[in-house]
Amino acid sequence: MREGQEAEVGETVLAEVMAELAELEDPKARAVNEKRGDDHGVNLSKLRALAKRLKTQQELAYRLWETGDTAARLLALLICRPNAFDRDELDAMLREARAPKVHDWLVNYVVKKSPHAEELRLAWSADPDPVVASAGWALTTERVAKKPEGLDLAALLDVVEAEMKDAPDRLQWAMNHCLAQIGIEHAEHRARAIDIGERLEVLKDYPTPAGCTSPFAPTWISEMVRRQNAR
Repeated sequence: MREGQEAEVGETVLAEVMAELAELEDPKARAVNEKRGDDHGVNLSKLRALAKRLKTQQELAYRLWETGDTAARLLALLICRPNAFDRDELDAMLREARAPKVHDWLVNYVVKKSPHAEELRLAWSADPDPVVASAGWALTTERVAKKPEGLDLAALLDVVEAEMKDAPDRLQWAMNHCLAQIGIEHAEHRARAIDIGERLEVLKDYPTPAGCTSPFAPTWISEMVRRQNAR
């Protein structure tokens, strides 16, 4: 197949997928999502079903991402190959990913599986853009839980103690998650993590549905440790 024909086929597939996404649009779902800052109306279970049918298609993932459409970008993150992106591509994608769900899926489904994760963690954590920095903290939380060797946990608690209270929402949430994870996973730092949470009172009054654990770090830590000890 000639290059022009390949491009034409690619555009046809992209158009078909975009049309299918449009058919999945649900005004009620959009209204709910928009309250969370996500500008799409596709039920995520249906989106995952579409991704399962399409399977891994890196070129289509690129094309879907380039549309700038939130639902298309979410689908792209489900059908891409995380190892196919270089460091600069992932950095650029994160800076474009302003919708919270796209940002979350990019970090959790792609960057965490990338060989560039540690380099990006260090770069993003120090970034002046709080949304970018929140991605760095999410990657740090992953290391706290799964690969803490080499991390200075006391220094991380110092930063949380000094900066979390006044951090913008998404960065604050990510720092709070890291605080809780340190307290949950590392008994030697647990008392200090709980103390920091109690003094800063971040997310203390966050509305939490019945049966769910509060994101308030002292409550979160205590509940998860209780569950661990009950096993």
